[in-house]
Amino acid sequence: MKKLINPFDYAGTFGECMKKGILLTTKADDFVNTMTIGWGTIGIEWGRPMFVAYVRESRYTRELLDKNPEFTINCPMGEFDSKILGFCGTKSGREVDKFKELELHTEEPMNISVPGIRELPLTLECKVVYRNPQPTEGLPQAILDRYYPEVDGKRDYHIAYYAEIVGAYIITE
Repeated sequence: MKKLINPFDYAGTFGECMKKGILLTTKADDFVNTMTIGWGTIGIEWGRPMFVAYVRESRYTRELLDKNPEFTINCPMGEFDSKILGFCGTKSGREVDKFKELELHTEEPMNISVPGIRELPLTLECKVVYRNPQPTEGLPQAILDRYYPEVDGKRDYHIAYYAEIVGAYIITE
């Protein structure tokens, strides 16, 4: 079951949870994947409720988003197994089925093709309306060095995915 919510009533909750991590879940070719994110914003853009998620260019999640520009944001409420965030933040969906390994339970979506996750019940359903490589010109060198260190002469930058929030709920069952 789902309790429908106004996502802005929970904006502070999303912000607090993001400090430890929340999950961004994707689905393409009948494969569901999730990853821990710590960067994101909730707000209004173009007169629409939006969530902006930042995903590195090298991530498997980026490949799935390119195939299917929909995702859910999954935030814990109350007690939950914090190992979920650690595992989903260090393992790649290219190599492991995180849902199978962690025995996560999916929740049927309302408006998109990507499910929610029962173990992290505060859920946003999002449809990407715009994506843009994060501008890096003019960033202080200290930020570049800390967040985008050069490896083999390249930096692994983020892509910003601007997504309209088309559903928001708390999974209650």
